[in-house]
Amino acid sequence: MNLQPRTVTTPALRIVSRDQHIISRRNISKAALRVLYRLNEAGYAAYLVGGAVRDLLLGTQPKDFDVATNATPDEVKKLFRNCRLIGRRFRLAHVVFGPEIIEVATFRGLGDEDGEGDRHIVDGRIVRDNIWGSIEEDAVRRDFRINAMYYDISDFSVRDYVGGMQDLEDRVLRLIGDPETRYREDPVRMLRAVRLAAKLDLRIDAAAMAPFAALGPLLIEAAPARLFDESLKMFLGGHGVKSFHVLEQCGLLKFLFPATARALARGDQALRALVERGLENTDARVAEGKSVTPAFLFAVLLWGEVRDQAHLAIGQGADDNEAWARATDKVVTEQCQRVAIPRRFTFTMEEIWLLQPRFEQIQRKRVFRLMAHPRFRAAFDFLLLRADESMAMRELGQWWAHAQQLPQDVLASALPVSGGKAGDGAMPVVKSAPRRRRRAGGKSGSKPGST
Repeated sequence: MNLQPRTVTTPALRIVSRDQHIISRRNISKAALRVLYRLNEAGYAAYLVGGAVRDLLLGTQPKDFDVATNATPDEVKKLFRNCRLIGRRFRLAHVVFGPEIIEVATFRGLGDEDGEGDRHIVDGRIVRDNIWGSIEEDAVRRDFRINAMYYDISDFSVRDYVGGMQDLEDRVLRLIGDPETRYREDPVRMLRAVRLAAKLDLRIDAAAMAPFAALGPLLIEAAPARLFDESLKMFLGGHGVKSFHVLEQCGLLKFLFPATARALARGDQALRALVERGLENTDARVAEGKSVTPAFLFAVLLWGEVRDQAHLAIGQGADDNEAWARATDKVVTEQCQRVAIPRRFTFTMEEIWLLQPRFEQIQRKRVFRLMAHPRFRAAFDFLLLRADESMAMRELGQWWAHAQQLPQDVLASALPVSGGKAGDGAMPVVKSAPRRRRRAGGKSGSKPGST
């Protein structure tokens, strides 16, 4: 079965010589250069390809370096002792240099007229594809034009077969081939379009976006584990806020996070503020090189539906604890059918949610028990994000922030031994402990009793 891209007319080959582009070997990993040079010295064509070339042309440092060659996977393995072959759908060679892996792919072909290749397509979707071809065919087989440029190690030029350089100049994201056909081959390409547009600050070409409404439901059939990986790339790569906005604008959010889409559709502006602030904080941590966890982010995205389900059950007479437990279980179960969030993350998400009502229980034993909980810090950070829900919620967050700064005996003396929830009456007034006088030459250093 031939693929649609074979019939598509593409721009003429454009070769950008070394003196006309900014790519420098100083910015290419030594491991990738070793692979490129060894392939070239063995008589094979060897190119840096894909996102690495794109990012280098944009002046940013790539995270990964992929190589394309006319050598087959078995031939690559013969050249590198540190090579392993992986993949069934796409046969690839991984050349391992300590923590760095250089992925080497053989040029993909378009057709299988002689029947000797290894391609299997089900309902328009490629499930196995190991047909080798030329660099020209390989370029047309790639997804987006900006990802189909090749850096030639033999003369340090950039070879552009499909107009990727023009798209970078125009700041637009265009698909190679017929968009509907390409999305049916692999529905996750729609999410890749969203991620690249957000990451690179590009607009998605109208033709590339047009099939989203009709083909978005195909994402429901995609492997949940793969959608989890794609979600991490979108939301934990430092461009989470932009990715979220583009997902909404393209109408794809409801296929990836249906509970989030439903909750936002109810017009809760406080919830939207919470989601955007959570994503902004994540982006800031990534920019600062700090660690981020998917658990907190998914807890933010799904909070609106969990909260609304719990409040609905409580309003119908259910026990508070049981209502919250059922709501968390229901939302997590539904979400994991779309995005396979590992249990180690869903467990943390559930704890963050279930601790939220406990912040309202301002009683001595309960306060100290909550502060000792291993998820207290994450749950408290989550509480602060909820500040826009109400003035009472903002005051509750401020109270807990202040309470954490106090010695235990001072905090304990201000807390009731028993009582109701925050909001039943005035919040306990907790004053700071008096500062002790500092003696230096018989003079006091500061006034006592400041709060």
